[in-house]
Amino acid sequence: MSKLIILGLLKNKPMHGYEIQTTIQESRMEQWANVLSGSIYYALNKMEEEGIIETVKEERTGARIRKIYGITKKGEEQYLILLKEQLSSQPHSLKSDFLLSLAMIEQMPKEDALNILEENLLMLELARKEWEMGKRNKAASPAYSPLMEIAFDNSLQIIDADLDMIKKVIKQINLDFFS
Repeated sequence: MSKLIILGLLKNKPMHGYEIQTTIQESRMEQWANVLSGSIYYALNKMEEEGIIETVKEERTGARIRKIYGITKKGEEQYLILLKEQLSSQPHSLKSDFLLSLAMIEQMPKEDALNILEENLLMLELARKEWEMGKRNKAASPAYSPLMEIAFDNSLQIIDADLDMIKKVIKQINLDFFS
C-alpha cells in the first residue's frame, strides 16, 4: 500500500520524504489505509532502486541533503497496475481477528469480556467522531469530491455496523450467554 500512496502523491508533484510523511500524517491515512508513515523512507529507497521513482533534485538544508523524488515512466505504469489491482479487490475484508475471538469469548471470564467490549465500544465511538470531523474538514477542501464523500459515508456506515454488533454482543452476554 505504501508504494501506491507514494506513487499517487508523486504523480501530483515531486516531493521529499518528509513532505510525503507529513502529507500522510496530516491526512490521517494511517486510520484508513494500510500504511505507516515511518515506513516511507524505506519504501522510497526501495522504489528508487526499482527505478519507479528517481531523485529529480537535491536540496541542502543545513548539513543535510534532502532528495526530491519524482515518478518515472516505469513508476507511472506501476502506479496504474497497482491502482487497478486495488480497485478490483473487495472494499473491506470479511476476515476478522475480532470475529474469530468472538467465537471463543465464552472461554474467558464474563467480566473481562464485558470490560474489553465496553472499551472497544468507546474506541469505536471515538473513531466515529474522528471520521465525522475528518469528513467535515475534507468537505471544506477544494479537493473534496463526491467520491470522497461516498468513501467517508461508507466508512461511517461500517463503524456504525461495528458499534451495533458490539452493543448486541454486550446485551447478549448480559442476558447470561456465558455458562
